Amino acid sequence: MCKTYQFKLVLLGESAVGKSSLVTRFVKDHFDEYRESTIGAAFLAQTIALDDNTTVKFEIWDTAGQERYKSLAPMYYRGANCAVVVYDITQASSLDKAKSWVDELQRQADPDIVIALAGNKTDLEARRAIDTKTAQEYADEAGLLFFETSAKTAHNVTELFTAIAKRMPLEQLANNNGRAGRRGLNTRGEVDLDRANNTSDGCAC
Repeated sequence: MCKTYQFKLVLLGESAVGKSSLVTRFVKDHFDEYRESTIGAAFLAQTIALDDNTTVKFEIWDTAGQERYKSLAPMYYRGANCAVVVYDITQASSLDKAKSWVDELQRQADPDIVIALAGNKTDLEARRAIDTKTAQEYADEAGLLFFETSAKTAHNVTELFTAIAKRMPLEQLANNNGRAGRRGLNTRGEVDLDRANNTSDGCAC
């Protein structure tokens, strides 16, 4: 029987690093050369078939990167099962900002949250300001998944989200009859992706 597992995913990072472009490429396989900045947060959803019997559905909160919206971020990462923290490989300061988001998630988000670090805009290799090795070493030390991506060319976009899906505790959920424990609680009226039952029969493949 085919099982679908549903998880809440949040994207964080400095403004203009390409968070919205990454998720739009993943969900719609589309890239806009010019995008307006996200206001507050945007919501999208996409599924990944891991095999013939297992599908993961991500319900995705794409948060705004501008400083004035930073105080809203906890509302979106609270209860998240996974996060993608994005930086721009052409902007050295964006990795520092990404590190601060990782620190905040590791302090304040669910202790079991799966975090991926994404160095975006590999299509601008000639303007690279952050070495792959530097970011990889940081990700290894912090226990993060790490990918360099390009929303423009689609490089590593699907691979990034697939790696996150494979890292989710599917067997644990199955053994608990789909119950997500404390992640299933939602006391603040947010969209609850872990609704006490994190699985459903029937693949949306």
